[in-house]
Amino acid sequence: MFSILWRFFPGPAWLRVIVLLAVAAIAVYAVITFVYPWVALQLPAPEVTVGT
Repeated sequence: MFSILWRFFPGPAWLRVIVLLAVAAIAVYAVITFVYPWVALQLPAPEVTVGT
C-alpha cells in the first residue's frame, strides 16, 4: 500500500515525505474529530453502580 501512495504523489522524495505526513495528519485529525465521537454515540452507556 505504501508503494502505491509513493508512486501516486509526484515530485522528489523529500516532497513526497512531506505530503504523505500531511495526509496522515489530516486523516488522524478527521478520525479523532468525526469518527470517534460518532462511534461513542453508538455504544451503549455503561451501567455502573457503586454500592455502600
